Formats: sequence, C-alpha cells, structure tokens
Amino acid sequence: MDLDALRTADFTLLDDAVDDWSTMVGDLETLMDSAEKGLHAAANKADWAGYNATVSREFIGKTAGEFTDAHSQASSIHKILADTRDELKLYKGQLTDAIERGRRKNLTVIGYEGGFTVTTNVPPEGRSQEDQDNKGDITALRDEIQGILDKATESDTTAGSVLTAIADRSKLGFSDVDYSDRDSAAKALKDAEELAALAKQKPEDLSPEEFDRLNKGLKNHAGDELFAERFADRLGARGTLDLWTGLSDPHSAWKVGQARLDQYDDLQKNLSLTLATATQSDNAAMTTWKSNMIDLVDKPVGRSGGFPLGGQVMSNLMRWGDYDDRFLVDYGDKLIETEKKFTGNGRHGAWGRTGGDPILNRTGTDSGWDPMTGYLKALSNSPDAATEFFNGTFVTKDEDHDFTHDTDGDGKQGRRTLSNFDYLFEERDWPQDQDDKGEESIAGRNYLAAALEAATTGHPAGEAPTVDTPAHNAGQAKLMESLVASIGDDPERLTKYGYMSDSIGQITSEYLPDMNRAMSNVPRDSDPEGKWHNIEKLFPVAGSEAKLQHTDVTKLLFAVGQNEEGYAAVEVGQKAYMGKLMDYHLDPNLNESQRVSDNNELVIEQIASNSGEVSGTLNLGVREAIGSEASDKDKSYEQSVAQRKNWISGGIGTAVGVGTSFVATPWVGALAGGTAGTVTSVVLESVFQDAEGHALENARKDGGQFWQEGQVRNGAIAEDGARAAAEKYKSADVGDAGMIARKAAEQGYINSRSIVEGAAPGSMTDF
Repeated sequence: MDLDALRTADFTLLDDAVDDWSTMVGDLETLMDSAEKGLHAAANKADWAGYNATVSREFIGKTAGEFTDAHSQASSIHKILADTRDELKLYKGQLTDAIERGRRKNLTVIGYEGGFTVTTNVPPEGRSQEDQDNKGDITALRDEIQGILDKATESDTTAGSVLTAIADRSKLGFSDVDYSDRDSAAKALKDAEELAALAKQKPEDLSPEEFDRLNKGLKNHAGDELFAERFADRLGARGTLDLWTGLSDPHSAWKVGQARLDQYDDLQKNLSLTLATATQSDNAAMTTWKSNMIDLVDKPVGRSGGFPLGGQVMSNLMRWGDYDDRFLVDYGDKLIETEKKFTGNGRHGAWGRTGGDPILNRTGTDSGWDPMTGYLKALSNSPDAATEFFNGTFVTKDEDHDFTHDTDGDGKQGRRTLSNFDYLFEERDWPQDQDDKGEESIAGRNYLAAALEAATTGHPAGEAPTVDTPAHNAGQAKLMESLVASIGDDPERLTKYGYMSDSIGQITSEYLPDMNRAMSNVPRDSDPEGKWHNIEKLFPVAGSEAKLQHTDVTKLLFAVGQNEEGYAAVEVGQKAYMGKLMDYHLDPNLNESQRVSDNNELVIEQIASNSGEVSGTLNLGVREAIGSEASDKDKSYEQSVAQRKNWISGGIGTAVGVGTSFVATPWVGALAGGTAGTVTSVVLESVFQDAEGHALENARKDGGQFWQEGQVRNGAIAEDGARAAAEKYKSADVGDAGMIARKAAEQGYINSRSIVEGAAPGSMTDF
C-alpha cells in the first residue's frame, strides 16, 4: 500500500459498506428465522402427496437452508469488512502520528508511486549533511512507517483474498462459510498454502514431524470450506494421488512409515474429509481439480508408471465426508468404464491384490485395492448420487457381454441390459481380499448394502430419517423395485451375506407402506371406486410408490429375518407403522377423501392382519436361523430389538402424531421431536418392554418356540395399539377394538407360514 493512499484515505464508502452489510445481516437473520420457523416448519407439518411430496417439500427445505447459508455468508463478509475498516483506520492514525512526530524533529516524509522517503526538513543545499547527522532518527521513522504500511498492506490484501475466495466458492446460491473475523479466514488460506506445499514433497523427504503437522492441520481445519478448497487446489489432483500413493509405498516412504504407520488411518480420514468439503465448491479451480481427478481414474500412478491406478488410490480417500454429487456420479461413470475395460465387460474379475502390492486403505477393513469398495462407501454418505449411480447403465443389450436371459419366453437366451445395480448386486465377480486380521474381507459387499440404503431411502446410511427427509422419488422407488425383485429371484443374494442385512433391513422398514400394498393381493386398476383405490387409502404413500410383488416381499422378509439387525429394523418399524395407521385411520377428523371406510373395526382388522403377516414372515426367518436345537441365539434377536430403542432419537416419548406426510417412512413420526403420539408410544413401549424381558430370560429356545411365542406377543402388541387408538378418539369400543386386532394379527401371523411355503418352498427347516 502506498503511503499517500493510506495517509489520505477516505473511509466513507467503506463505512457505508460495513453499515449496509450490517443491515443485510439483520434482515437476513429475520428472513432466516421466518423461513425456518414459518415456511420450513409449515412444510413439515403439511399434508403432501404425489409430485409435491417429492419436489415441492424438498424445494422448500432447501430454500430455507439457502437463507441460513446467506446469513452465514453475509455475517462473515460483514465481519471481514468491519475488521479491515477498523484496522486500516488504526493504521492511518498510526501513520499520521508517526509523520507528526517526525515533523517535530524536523523530519519530513515524502511519498511517491511505489514507495516513500524520509529526509530532514531543511533547504536542499544543506540536506545531505543534516540527513547524515540525523541518520538514526530518519532510519527509525522510516522503519516505523514501513512497518505500518506493511501491516496495512497485509490487512488489505488478505481481506481481498478472503472475500474473493468466499465469492468464488459458489456460482449459484450461497456458501455456508462462517468466520468470526478476517484473521481466522486469512489464517485458513495461509495454512492451506503451507500444508499443500508440505504435502507436495516427495514422500521419502517427508519427516515424521512434518507428517504430524500435516495430519494435525487437516484435522484442525475439518469442515473449513476456504481451507479445503485452497488446499486441494494447491495440491492438485495428481499431487493428491502422489501423496497417498507415495505414503502407501513402503519403498518410498520407509522413514515416515516406520515412525507413523499407526497414524495413517487418521491422515486418510482427515484428507478424505478435507477433499470432500473441497469438492462442494464450484469455482474454476475446483472444477478443474474434479475434472483432472476423473481423468486420472484409469491412469497408472504408481512407481515407474505402474499400478495402482488413480481410481484405486482416490477411492480410498472418499470413505469419509459428503462429496459433491455431480463429481461422485461422473467419477463413478469413469470407474464403471474402467471396470468394464479390466473385466471384459464383466466376464471375469479384476483388482486382485498380490503380496507385493501396497495397502491403500488403512482402516483395517480391506486392502483398498478394489476401487469400488471405497467408492461405495462414499455413495453411502451421498444419497442423491447413489440413486443416480445405481440406476445408471453398466452394459446395454447391444454391447459384447455374456449376461443373457429369456427375452420373449420362448426359451432362447439373448443379451440383456444391466444397470449398475444389477451388475454389482447380482453379477460382479468380487475380488478376494483380507482385512488386517488376515480374515476374508466383507467390506465390498457391506458398503454396497450401505450405498443401497442411501440410494433407496434418501438419507445417509446408518442415519435415521428425519422430518426433512423427502418422500421417495421415482429413482429411489425404481431401485427399490429392482432390489426386492432381485432378492425374490434369489434370496441367497442376501442370506449368503448376512452382514448386508442391517442396511437391507433398514431399507425394508422404510418401504413398509409399499410392501403392505403389495401384500393385499388386490389387482391395480384406475377405478376411483375400485378395490385398489381403497388399498391406496388404507396404506397411503407420499411421493413415488415402489410397485412390488407379494411373493418377492415375502422372500425379502424371510431373508431379512435371518439376521438379528435386519429383523429388529423391520419388526420395530412394522409395529410403529401399525400404531400410526391405527392412529391415522381412527381419527374422526381425517378428511373424508382419505377415509377408507366408516367401519373402524374392519380397518383395524385389515391393519392388524397385515402387520401380523409381516411379523410372522420375519419370525419364520428367525426360526430358520436359530434352528431346531435350543440355544441362546434367540437372545441376540431380542437384544437387537431392545437396542433399537436407542436408535430412536429422543426416545419413544417424542413420537409425533401422524398426517399424510408420515407415510413416506414409518420412522419419521417415531424419530421426530414434537408432541407425543399416544398410539405409537404405546405400541413401541410394548415392543421394547417385551424384547427386554425376553432378553433377560434364562430359558433357551429353539426356532419353533421363538416362532410360536412370537404369535402371542404379536397379537398382544396389536391389541395394545388398537385399544390406545380407540381410547384416544372414542371412535370404537376399546375392548372390541383390542379383541379384533389381536385375532386379526394372530391370523395374519399364522397365514404367513403357508404364504412362505408357497413363496419359498423347501426353504424352511422342519421341526
């Protein structure tokens, strides 16, 4: 900054800008509160159906979020401008004071473009001697002024750099950057520059202390958008791959590897989180980074131009964080293209690791040599990208491949089109791999199931749906149809890999309305007075329905029941759903257009019967898993159900009343905070108390006993729900409602056996 620019600076416009941004922050805070408490809250309470349930409601939620982001961004800009304005005013004052003190010593400061000079205030002919005599004062004043100008320059340039970075981060909408002052934002950019330079060193030159600094820096700046973007940009796509490839190669990084190998997992996580945050930026630098990384997927990046490929390395840096959806899908497309090239369009396997290949993943679950494993883990955190990827095409019927089927029922085989889901879930030759204990790795298929959970439900795997989780859209419903049909076609696709059942069970629990419709066996028709219309009202669905076959649903439930975690998800979900349906349909204030019948006892009977069939089918799966010998295996099922209580956010007491919006997922009402929903609370309390009691029993059960006892408890829980609904609304005799529900639930439970035997003949163990 030039001396005269600071000395004569007029801060009027900057003052106005700070005031304007202060007003903007206040206005946006008001709008943010209104959007969240008014618009968003009203949207979550409203009854949504069809297109509005999947699009309008989600749009309103995102719009409300934009106001929050706008407020955060405006607040950061206001603080940065205010800090800079105050500092520049301070430096101007310091400069003025310094010049005045010099004047009193007969020193004058003369500014010119690009610099300034300090000299004595005497005629030119005597100035040389006077300057020499006052050299100490002149030097001191010159250094003081230069220091002031340096600080002013730093203040001005860092503010410009930070403001530009914030503005460039998002081309559309607002970024949610949130800094308390300019210095913290400037430090983030400075740290990013320094750590990127550190990471660009050759791995063999990286010392343990530098490794620690890099690891700590990435951790400390976790979630910092400006830091992440600047770090990734300065490191570059190839630099990112070189860093992890080099560290993973014991021949290159032996020095740091010997000292810090046990901390590689931390660096892998911190680097992944940083890169994920960086990809959310759509500025020019990160657009280039993402494009370059995709180009490197099929390029060798190892020593001497050999393996591993870029995709093998990068997929291991995608296991944490929320990567940009568009980047994930485009990356996945390139990964599929590479997979096809290395497997002959899926004819054989690939990605097998030999003993000499470096370990690219340090979590212990797998070696990281299969790029699909880490990528699927990334998809499990990014639902929209996962849905699009799985519905994408692996091969078409016109390509050269060996996947065939009977095309027209004449027994002749013809090539078929495979989606990415079809290939990964049904056809892929998964490479053999080991975990860090030397045991067979299950990570690939396990992450596949988690990615499918995200793709079908609309929320990250392992997390509970919330009131903000949109109703299922067409892409999610289509994928669910494929998943259920695939397991129905060959249940061993799930039962052979039981560890996938926790995710598949959660998926199932969130599609219970669709499944209950399928279990009705009522033909679909468009008659507004027909039976199918009544089924639609009995089991309302917000958004897009997954159109399923009863036999496939039965096989899915039977398969899921053979795993305790999958069983718990569906069993508790179905009971919560039953309670909510009774609460919903017995409410006398239900809109007439949504009412399926004025005969509440008939409605109770239909709801309880279907719930009984679901539980009976699940318990037949448990019976299959436990076997004919009495053991403690049943305890793991009871414990899984009891532990499900901890998964429900806020406990049972926060279950809310129902409206049409609840039908997108049976869990939303049980998970969201709000007024306690009596019927749901009663039902879930019965479920958990029953499970907790049985888990503590000393008795050892065989599969037959578990199934038989399940019939009694299923009827009792249905009775509790019906009685609670009848008592709440005074819409039916409490005793009659309970008795009808118990008998209907028991009959549905009993019916499940013949249905399973018909749907999956020979699949059950005889007792």
